[in-house]
Amino acid sequence: MGKIYYIIGKSSTGKDSIEKRLIADPELHLSEITQYTTRPKRDGETEGVEYHFITEKEEEKLRKAGKIIEQRAYNTVHGIWKYMMVDDGAVDLKKHDYVAVGTLASYAEVRRFFPKGTVVPIYIDVEKGERLYRAVIRERKSAHPKYEELCRRFLADEADFDEAHLKAVGLMKENGEIVNRIENRDLDETVNKIKEMIKG
Repeated sequence: MGKIYYIIGKSSTGKDSIEKRLIADPELHLSEITQYTTRPKRDGETEGVEYHFITEKEEEKLRKAGKIIEQRAYNTVHGIWKYMMVDDGAVDLKKHDYVAVGTLASYAEVRRFFPKGTVVPIYIDVEKGERLYRAVIRERKSAHPKYEELCRRFLADEADFDEAHLKAVGLMKENGEIVNRIENRDLDETVNKIKEMIKG
């Protein structure tokens, strides 16, 4: 039975970059689970690569068909944006291992949907000031920076990833240690640590 290595962390901790590097590593043979979103494409994003970009009507159709495994909705300064993992037949744990990126809440739902023991959490952490700095640098590169949304998301993450929520999804042990926590100070080092974890 294959595994889904589920990368969890606050915004601007490097989750997407880590996921791309893991998928590109020929030693790991990891497949990607492309998630769906109703938010607009950012500059440089491609349909079916970062996400499947869908309309609200298409999301409603998937929901009515019972195809949504987990879904998060964010009331942003630009309207409500939804992100979701969809049971679209692309995941086959009999043949492949996968890597995906998500939140604490989405991890809990994905773990419930797939067979026990197949979803392995990897918690990516970055010091708060460094995380905010990275977020601003990334946003500045956009043709239309959305600094208000950056600030909203940064503050929301501080609440969403508090100790109570970490414990609720089983990521924080009684002694306060976070399961499979890796501090992403250096991307190469972080990817190598995860690679060692996957290879066992």
